[in-house]
Amino acid sequence: MKLAAIAALVAQGESETLEFKRSTGTRRKGAQTICAMLNHRGGQVLFGVTPEGTIIGQDVSDRTIEQLSEEFRNIEPTILPEIRRVPVTKRLEVLAVSVKQGPFRPYRYRGSAYRRVGNTTLSMSGHESQQVLLERLHSEQRWENQCAEGWSIDDLDQEEIQRTVEEAIRRGRLADPGTRQPTALLRGFHLLLADGTLKRSAAVLFGKKACLEAELPQCLLRVARFRGVGRAEFRDNRQFRGHAFYLLAQAENFLVENVQVAGRIEANRLDRVDEPLYPPAAVREALINAFCHRDYTMAGGSVGLALYDDRLEVTSAGTLHFGLTPEQLFGPHESIPWNPLIAKVFYFRGMIEQWGRGTIRMLELANLAGLPPPAIQDRAGSVSVQFRHSRYSPPHRVGRDLTERQRMILTVLQQSPGGLALREICARLGQQGSERQVREDLAALRTLGLAAPAGHGRGARWALA
Repeated sequence: MKLAAIAALVAQGESETLEFKRSTGTRRKGAQTICAMLNHRGGQVLFGVTPEGTIIGQDVSDRTIEQLSEEFRNIEPTILPEIRRVPVTKRLEVLAVSVKQGPFRPYRYRGSAYRRVGNTTLSMSGHESQQVLLERLHSEQRWENQCAEGWSIDDLDQEEIQRTVEEAIRRGRLADPGTRQPTALLRGFHLLLADGTLKRSAAVLFGKKACLEAELPQCLLRVARFRGVGRAEFRDNRQFRGHAFYLLAQAENFLVENVQVAGRIEANRLDRVDEPLYPPAAVREALINAFCHRDYTMAGGSVGLALYDDRLEVTSAGTLHFGLTPEQLFGPHESIPWNPLIAKVFYFRGMIEQWGRGTIRMLELANLAGLPPPAIQDRAGSVSVQFRHSRYSPPHRVGRDLTERQRMILTVLQQSPGGLALREICARLGQQGSERQVREDLAALRTLGLAAPAGHGRGARWALA
């Protein structure tokens, strides 16, 4: 590696995969970062570059390399990072330490595991460490490819299996197997173990309702229509149990019954154009993503579909995996389904077009419908996709009159589904109130169930409840 290559790296700035250290005097911090990069996507630490991005180099001797290597020996399992010396001047050098994603994650440095969040190295909690281990073992040992103990072919909806095969053939995604015998069809979908017993994924995809209620209660869909923008009052509240295709059909029926249809008049047309408030194809993508990516190990988990006056939310049990963030999902990204067997059958059925395109397609469809971009949240053991529409006006009365400033705050929050900090709300209100007044208004709106904070103190972010 030459100095020009180091300069090109430094010009990119610190990131998840690149960090600068002034010298090997901070080698402990550097080792923590190397540990975090092993647990993520790999990366490089450059010793001899200031945090501001100035290449200064340092005096490097054989002892310097030995001390750095000794520090890396405190990382377990044992690693062999690549250490390269790059001359800056006749006397000074930059040390570039590189690692790839480790094959035996999670790695620990001096007994603690670390992770990368942006350009920051943070300690990893016990739960996060367990998630990293699960992701590493994902290809071999996961819930969906384990034996569905006590299940037999008779416990499956064989008509649904037939429909799936016929649709896959019709769409050109499956060659005609020449048989319609259920066991052969399931083997073709890789839903049987070597000894012929059913995998759990077969039960999720095709299980009969009675069997699922008794054995897999997490095969559950919750739907609700709320009055207003909070959860204080239901208009409709139902639950359905069954296989994934049945649940998807029930969710779509609920949307047909409850989603308002908006009408508009277009130029040069005599008839009115009627469209659902939320694009059905976008909501369907969110629902299918929920069934393919959710965590089925949680017996109390479910997929949720909730309608409010101002938004629609699709929620699923579990969390995002493989280092993905909500922001990355709306750009090009690699799709690694948490339940690839289930996702593959949805693909055969024609319900998934291109892997890694589902969330991008949601964004495109929302834009075409004139809606704000969807928001994805990963918190409290669930992942939610939120669609908002622009026709909602915050109510002027909620048990008592709201002030003009309180109505303005609700409007500001409606336009920012990701939430806003107090200072950001004040900035958008301009001269409409002091920080103290806005804080008091937010407290009042929280009491009324119209706004809620995520977090505490000055770091809290406010959103519509």
